[in-house]
Amino acid sequence: MKEFLNSLNYGISINQVSNEFKQIIRELLANQIIKEYKNKFYLNNGFTFGILDISSKGTGFLECFDESFKKDLLIENKNLKGANYKDIVAVKLLPIKKKRPSAKVVLVLKRANETSIVITKRYGEAILGMNLKTGLSTALKASQKSLKTLPLGTILKIENENNNIIEVLGHIDDERVDEKISLALFNKNSEFSDTCIKEALANGDSVDASMYENRIDLRSLPFCTIDPIHAKDFDDAIYFDAQKQEIYVAIADVSEYVYAYSAIDKEARNRGFSIYFPHIAIPMLPYALSENICSLKPYEDRLVYCFKITLDHEYNVIKEELFEGIINSKRRFHYDEVDEFLSKKPNLEQHNWLYELFKITQNLRKKRLKNAFEFRTEELRMTLDENLSLKNTLFEKDTPSHNLIEDCMLLANKAAAKLLGDIGIFRNHLSADTRKINKLLDELIELGIDIKFNPNLPDLIRDIQTLADELNLRAEVDKLIIKAQKKAEYSSQNQGHFGLGFDKYSHFTSPIRRYSDLILHRLLKAKQKKDEKLFNYLLLNIQSTCENLSTLEREADKVAFDFMDRKFARWAAKNIGKHFKALITQNDGVCIAKLDDKIKGSDIILYDTHASLLQRVEIQILQADIIMAKIYAKITKNLTELEVKNV
Repeated sequence: MKEFLNSLNYGISINQVSNEFKQIIRELLANQIIKEYKNKFYLNNGFTFGILDISSKGTGFLECFDESFKKDLLIENKNLKGANYKDIVAVKLLPIKKKRPSAKVVLVLKRANETSIVITKRYGEAILGMNLKTGLSTALKASQKSLKTLPLGTILKIENENNNIIEVLGHIDDERVDEKISLALFNKNSEFSDTCIKEALANGDSVDASMYENRIDLRSLPFCTIDPIHAKDFDDAIYFDAQKQEIYVAIADVSEYVYAYSAIDKEARNRGFSIYFPHIAIPMLPYALSENICSLKPYEDRLVYCFKITLDHEYNVIKEELFEGIINSKRRFHYDEVDEFLSKKPNLEQHNWLYELFKITQNLRKKRLKNAFEFRTEELRMTLDENLSLKNTLFEKDTPSHNLIEDCMLLANKAAAKLLGDIGIFRNHLSADTRKINKLLDELIELGIDIKFNPNLPDLIRDIQTLADELNLRAEVDKLIIKAQKKAEYSSQNQGHFGLGFDKYSHFTSPIRRYSDLILHRLLKAKQKKDEKLFNYLLLNIQSTCENLSTLEREADKVAFDFMDRKFARWAAKNIGKHFKALITQNDGVCIAKLDDKIKGSDIILYDTHASLLQRVEIQILQADIIMAKIYAKITKNLTELEVKNV
């Protein structure tokens, strides 16, 4: 969208306008924002485009797409014309009355969200809706009489275009409403249409192997799956032939069931990713697929798209074969039990190959990390009770079983990217820019880690990690390093993966829960069949699809984090005045501490204006805003190492 709108500054030919933007061109012409001249469209003087930010006071600020505007444009509340936070808008510049250039919204080109979530509040005699994202109050398109029949604190979904009430989600005092709020805030849907469900159910519950004579039959091989203990969808299964040094990575063949541009495919494309809450998963695909016919359940024949990767005795990949197959997984393991097996080494009979494969993946990992990085990341796991209240939390660290699976999946993802060629769908991770690295080095000085800038970033990062190990701050420093790097994103062009040290990388191994992997499967199948027409058809608007998937991925994460923040805020409301241990994770502008007590992981906004980065502190909870999912506290003392250990 940004690139297209900027092109209007210089003129864009009529035949260069894709179907995606033809309606926008019509609207721009109707509002005299652009003009047509000699079969080209040009932006009229006095107009520009951008993305809208709105302050808590209701004032708008436009971040202009045209980089010749050095400052954001001020848009007074009366000139917003119904535009909302993060909408892409066309604006008309206003005569400069003050030093700050200003504008008014003429046209909303793309809404960030078609709907908003509000909570009913009383302002004087009137009942208004307060937006849960912006905190701004909105007059609702309903009579005050009908609004007053609802208890204050009712959560409503409204249309942004006219403020019509679409749905009553529940009441803020009911913990069951949190899931609905988090999904609705990011316009996510937990239900599938009848058409999608019927399409999914039409595939049945079982695979008839006789119908797939052209597939390679691997059902006699003792494949297994290794997943979290509560997992219900199984994307990947592995097997290792120790004699031939062959690693099999078998992935659910979702593309056999979900055809491009079908109803399920359209829904999966809109969702992009499965969303995981502590108590439930919101799948990308209907349950009949995600938890049944596509899922590699034990003792069930299943269709797979499989890599067979052959290694030499120096752990170099010497052959990669990709084919459609059928497997019958012989066991479902979970991570904790595999960790115990790797430690105690009991007889696993037909799965004893796991021990040899683990040794090989350890060596593969050692080789890989010569050109890549190992970050000691921790994933927050939250447990809820039967009332959906916060019960406990813990940080889950990578374990040997996680590493075993990860390195098998990396082999397959890397092999898939290599087969893809020059265009398709790649997972890129660019190196950090100098500005962010310099900021990181300044932060590290506070921690006693004084390292000079080195343009060789891999060497610089390893030097930082070495000193962090000596100071016993590795996990905390790794988080700062990750924060300083660019985010991994999807693209139709390969740009390499800095963090993994790969020249080429893609996502192949999770088509049940990631739409990117489903696209990749289709492209690879078309390529293997040498069907150039189909391959090019699948590539239609591929860069736009990649950009959208990167956005959807961030949104899926935000939904999950928002839900946990709501549970933390409810917990904090029950613990006002109490003291807890925490770690300072941000001291730039706003001070934020991360809870590190019996309950862990919640971000706490501190009233204190300054605190040392990564300082262990004791805080007192002063306020919990359940509506906006925020917790406020003050530091009561800095903690010694002995006090930190005595949790």
